[in-house]
Amino acid sequence: MIVQVKQNLKPEKDKNLLWKLRTGAEWVLNQQIAPFWTSMRDDNFGGYYGRKDFNLQIYPQADKGVILNSRILYFFSELARLSGNVKYITEAEHAYDFLMQYCFDRDAGGVFWSVTYDGNPADTTKHTYNQAFAVYALSSYYALTKNQNALNTAMKLFRLIEEKCFDGNGYLEAFDRNWRPVRNEKLSENNVIAYRTMNTLLHIFEAYSNLYAQNHAQVISTAMLKILYIYRDKIYNPIRKRQEVFFDENYHSLIDLHSFGHDIESSWLIDEGCQLLGESGIVQDVRAINQALGAQIYQTAYQQDSVCNECENGRTDTDRIWWVQAESVIGFVNMWQKTHDLKYLQAAEHIWQYIQEYLVDTRPESEWFWGVDENGTPLSDRDVSDEWKCPYHNGRMCFELIRRS
Repeated sequence: MIVQVKQNLKPEKDKNLLWKLRTGAEWVLNQQIAPFWTSMRDDNFGGYYGRKDFNLQIYPQADKGVILNSRILYFFSELARLSGNVKYITEAEHAYDFLMQYCFDRDAGGVFWSVTYDGNPADTTKHTYNQAFAVYALSSYYALTKNQNALNTAMKLFRLIEEKCFDGNGYLEAFDRNWRPVRNEKLSENNVIAYRTMNTLLHIFEAYSNLYAQNHAQVISTAMLKILYIYRDKIYNPIRKRQEVFFDENYHSLIDLHSFGHDIESSWLIDEGCQLLGESGIVQDVRAINQALGAQIYQTAYQQDSVCNECENGRTDTDRIWWVQAESVIGFVNMWQKTHDLKYLQAAEHIWQYIQEYLVDTRPESEWFWGVDENGTPLSDRDVSDEWKCPYHNGRMCFELIRRS
């Protein structure tokens, strides 16, 4: 049974606190995140530069990760939708043109893992995670432009994922260029090679949700419900109130790992998809799981006004990673909206203040640090931008705060 906790402040004061978060998000979005990623635009070869290191040196000939460019397409599409600013529509079009022209395998289908700086195939691995983010980005671009080719391509990728990647028990992850399964090294960490991962399943659901918001085809909602059953029955651990992370073929967990960032991200992101599906029994079950995840993160990982990275075999990694903090802000705002317990909104505010003090990089032509240690010292061995470091998490945090206020 879900118990709603009485708020300690008047509702209008709570709304003022949320409005404060929105104001801060608007400033960071418009004054730092968007200008930084606009500056990463490659006008010679298309797309966006693949790397900027900690010392703010751009590598114009670095490979361009397709996940990075898909997420940039998502970011500028949603920013243009939110702001109506023509310059962001232009950025979205630039990202879309590069994705469509260079990132797709016109022979075997799907998107590559990466391409060279000038658009030739680099790493031709086909990964389910990567296909999902292309679906996600194209759906946002269609929402912005009503470009029918973008929606058609997203649907084609959806069908490809269901045909090539689903094996009847869940989703396979890594394939070679011709869709033959290979070792899942790209989405495996912590010294294990996973057959299936929580992370990929989460982002397939996210992509399908974004696609379904633009095309209410039953085949999409059916696939989303199928994922929710896997999430409830295979991924979520009701005893430990967490998601397991890495699995063998039969969903046996490979490691004692609690990924704090993924749990708080799932707690709100899966909720958003559930809103599109009505209130079937599985949706109600999943909403309860999401609330349990958020509460557990608050209890176990929220420390010193921020959220730790993860806990492996009982040892907590106390680094504060940029994307974990961004997802925690949204996750705790979502928990406050679900439970009306003010502590979650206050936690979101405290994390936001932490982000501004420690993670926002105030150096000219920079954005956010990848992470800081528990003392707030930046992790200087990590880039400011690379195939994973992108405007997806922090940009989306800003979008959500604006939309929810």
